[in-house]
Amino acid sequence: MFRTLRNLGRVTGIVRTIAKHDALFPLTESNAPFFLKFGIALITIGARLAPDHARLRKGEKLALALQKLGPGFIKLGQALSVRSDLVGEEIADDLASLQDSLPPFGTDEARRSIEEEFGKPLDELFASFDDKAVAAASIAQVHFAITTEDLPVAVKILRPGIEAAFARELDLLHWMAEIVERHIPQARRLRPIEVIDTLSETVAMEMDLRLEAAAGDELRANFYGDEHFKVPAMDWTRTGKRVLTSERVSGVPVDEVSTLEKAGQDIETLVANMARAFFLQVFRDGFFHADLHPGNLLVDEDGAIQAVDFGIMGRLDKQTRYYLAEMMIGFLTADYAKVAAIHFQAGYVPATQSEEAFAQAARAIAEPILGLPLKDISLARLLAQLFTITERFEMQTQPQLLLLQKTMLVAEGVGRRLHPETNMWELARPLIEDWMEVALSPEAKAAEVMAEAGKLIERLPTLITDMNDSVSSMARDGLKLHPDTINAMTRGGGKSVRWPLWAGGAIVVGLIIAAS
Repeated sequence: MFRTLRNLGRVTGIVRTIAKHDALFPLTESNAPFFLKFGIALITIGARLAPDHARLRKGEKLALALQKLGPGFIKLGQALSVRSDLVGEEIADDLASLQDSLPPFGTDEARRSIEEEFGKPLDELFASFDDKAVAAASIAQVHFAITTEDLPVAVKILRPGIEAAFARELDLLHWMAEIVERHIPQARRLRPIEVIDTLSETVAMEMDLRLEAAAGDELRANFYGDEHFKVPAMDWTRTGKRVLTSERVSGVPVDEVSTLEKAGQDIETLVANMARAFFLQVFRDGFFHADLHPGNLLVDEDGAIQAVDFGIMGRLDKQTRYYLAEMMIGFLTADYAKVAAIHFQAGYVPATQSEEAFAQAARAIAEPILGLPLKDISLARLLAQLFTITERFEMQTQPQLLLLQKTMLVAEGVGRRLHPETNMWELARPLIEDWMEVALSPEAKAAEVMAEAGKLIERLPTLITDMNDSVSSMARDGLKLHPDTINAMTRGGGKSVRWPLWAGGAIVVGLIIAAS
């Protein structure tokens, strides 16, 4: 009851803020219950529309409202920006423009946070520490410093009290999602509770800077020695849960084309290097930087792309990479039967659906996009269109692909700003085809089978021990079944079924073999 009363007061202010930005359309245009719409009407009496909002798109209005509401709602908008299957492509694109920036907190608080994290005075860690923050977002801000070993570094520090602040906002969002899911049946398809749960997990990871440092370290190891794509080294001795210290890198933001040209950089080569780096992350490593806005990609004087900020990363298992590569090639070669077959083989579309109908739908969304001039073809937009047909074909949502699609969209935007005449995916296509040829070769498949067999052999002693323990337990105590199972097997006579020991042993052995 106390939670409900507390949240009702906060919701009143939230609804009025959203109303002022004319962004209540998710509720006012839905079949929400009358009492909910009536309550919203009462709350918004006298709320004046912000100036110049009439000319904005719905998604732009919603983005401005969420930005006004604060960090938790900014993160919600960013989470929804990768869910075009839920909110639609146009709104998702508008939400992607949400800027996660806030005024910096005080230098004294930053210094105190560092000293509390490591239990020692600041001057024992850094020879100098810049008071002015170079970047400030909802969760953390960054200061430049020089270590006692005379190395220039960037120090990322969590905002004081941010964990408690986000806990309050996420609790409120979860409560609101419960209300929406309970009282607006048509909104259940959007799975609001699941969206907030995913957001909570993401925020929890972002608030442990050791995890971000580990992500950066892994990406750096994957590109160790690469001349075209570089990742700063992590300073683990000055990194903890609330503080991350890394090598300081410098360069020109990748979208400042005129500055890059004046510095003598070959812009077309930069786009090719971006495409190559993205391909290697996604297909070779299955681990990619998922926040590729221009502020996180700097070009150094040698033309190498320097990546920073590893709070949002994506991961793809090998089977998903195979699926993605074959699907992309299928679309680029207009082989829609292949596109459909891949979806069914991967289990993304239930076998009860029509493979031919899915191929027809794939053709319908791809032809308008693939028929454009090469420079205008957007694989990210094609994937977004593909995800819009998920409900019709009962296709399971694949969160890792949604994140990849949004990352591809951002990368495409950067590539077009750099060199509008170049399509970065066409540059990456030969790399993808070569990777597939090697990855799907008989030799590679045989190596995978041998690797899996090796893992099974390693587990065999444990499996045998478990099987022996299970059989011994049944010999001592008999086979125990769940009451529901017993009821199902009694066939209405109310008599228990007594199985011989050998039958129970056979079942257990069969289950163990099947599991292995």
